[in-house]
Amino acid sequence: MLESIANASAPTVRVHPPLPSRAFGVASSPALAGRVAGGAQPTRMDALNRLATREERLPFWVRLVKNEADLRKAVHIRHAAYARHVPDLAQKLQEPESTDYEDGVVVLLAESKLDGSPLGTARIQSNRFRALSVEQSVNLPLWMEGMHLAEVTRLGIVGGTMGRLVKTVLIKAAFQYCERQGIEQAIAAGRAPIDRHYEQLLFEDLFPAQGFIPLAHAGNLPHRVMAFDIDSGPARWQQAQHPALNFFCHTRHPDIDMGPAPVRSLPASGKAIGAQPLPRRAAASGRRELPARISNRAFA
Repeated sequence: MLESIANASAPTVRVHPPLPSRAFGVASSPALAGRVAGGAQPTRMDALNRLATREERLPFWVRLVKNEADLRKAVHIRHAAYARHVPDLAQKLQEPESTDYEDGVVVLLAESKLDGSPLGTARIQSNRFRALSVEQSVNLPLWMEGMHLAEVTRLGIVGGTMGRLVKTVLIKAAFQYCERQGIEQAIAAGRAPIDRHYEQLLFEDLFPAQGFIPLAHAGNLPHRVMAFDIDSGPARWQQAQHPALNFFCHTRHPDIDMGPAPVRSLPASGKAIGAQPLPRRAAASGRRELPARISNRAFA
């Protein structure tokens, strides 16, 4: 879900020689099999950024929330953004939500280099420990059963030109985080006309026949529930000659810090340690418990 609340300076662009090559090819998920021209193995966004000859410095940083002070900054911009567009829901967002503190959840914060003020935020919830928030309202498609999923919510930004840049960088940061955590599908929900932003990025409607669906965690406002296949994203952008390709894949942004890539163990068998029972609606979809892959918290 995306809300916007105002002014930008242009980012600084530098050109560098390419970094040493590494092997980063990964297989596309079954849901998008055959959609990449020639059946080529997609290349990961992180790899493309490491090999990029173009570097862009931003007038702000984007990082993970690490403490209560960081979270309060994120909540401030979250509330201000929602207050402009959905004031009834914003009344419930003046304080941190319980979800902000859960295992498997991180909060992203964009803050100005000039004065440290918050410019944008987003929250990423994985299904490592519990069902996604969207599953309070819908049963996800059966082809997603057993997948490592993440839902991007509470995306709020300042308005104007700066806000548009912050939004784009937050989305890139979310993609990077999902990729590093082994997420296969990133889910986002948008009200009209915000849903068009996701559609333009090649998110796909999970329920095209239903259209806009009221979501309990979004004030029961109608949203389109959409998903993005992380592994095949760069190849699909390349195939579509997408205008976002250079920004997302061929430009390094050192001011985005999603932390180091985690060391992943083999999938565990049986019920994940610390996992909570799924809500009745999600359980009815036949989802299996997922292996322990994501252990990050909103903050330590």
